Amino acid sequence: MKVTVLTSNQPRHFRLIDKLCAVADHVYAIQECTTLFPGKRADYYPRTAIMEEYFSHVLAAEQNIFGDVAFPPDNCTQLPLFLGDVNHLPFHVFGPALDSDYFIVFGASYIKGELADLMIAKRAVNIHMGASPYYRGNSCNFWAIHDHKADYVSGTIHMITKGLDNGPILYHALPKPQEIEPFLLGMTSVAVAQDSVCHHIKNGTLFSTEPVAQDRSQELRYTKNVDFHDEVAEKYLRAMPTPTDIRHQLEHRDLSKFVRPYIG
Repeated sequence: MKVTVLTSNQPRHFRLIDKLCAVADHVYAIQECTTLFPGKRADYYPRTAIMEEYFSHVLAAEQNIFGDVAFPPDNCTQLPLFLGDVNHLPFHVFGPALDSDYFIVFGASYIKGELADLMIAKRAVNIHMGASPYYRGNSCNFWAIHDHKADYVSGTIHMITKGLDNGPILYHALPKPQEIEPFLLGMTSVAVAQDSVCHHIKNGTLFSTEPVAQDRSQELRYTKNVDFHDEVAEKYLRAMPTPTDIRHQLEHRDLSKFVRPYIG
């Protein structure tokens, strides 16, 4: 069984590749690369003191859950790209990666054109870190916690469509109720989402149920990268919910808002 994954190059993305390699015969990893040190080096996010402080928490939580970047297992073929280049490459470049049994997207840029058409035809699945249709766009789990809605922190496993994060939903992956600080909650939700997808691929059950169309009228926030800036990050850092606050919100989560919730 072969899997193609379009992802990025932070530790959490490398761990997804590792997990897929553990359940597949071969994995083709198309990785869109950014700096490993956001906030400290200007890239997708600006270089400022506040961004460096904020991302120091993100990186510490990520290392706690996912460890460091590392070479992938032997049954992985990598294609490293700069962020956004995936939509500008000739189609033939992707070669054998176009003939896999499963196609997974996690943390890649918005896929367009001929590649998007193929992904839709191949029933590609996106791991969206956020609770669609409630939170869509960028940094969704950050915004859920920002809005005092840690109960919405989750991953949405949905089909790829032409729209952004709006494909029909297979299920939601949710972290179990626990006393946990907010940055670790975000990374824990990533691990649960990844593990759920690998579990279903291994068991052949990823498409065992019909996906459910999203109800856009339920949207609470749609955010872009420009919405996350120094003022927002500083306000968040100075007024973060406590682990006890988060546990309370998770314990009072309304599971009826989620599609076939997978809790891990």
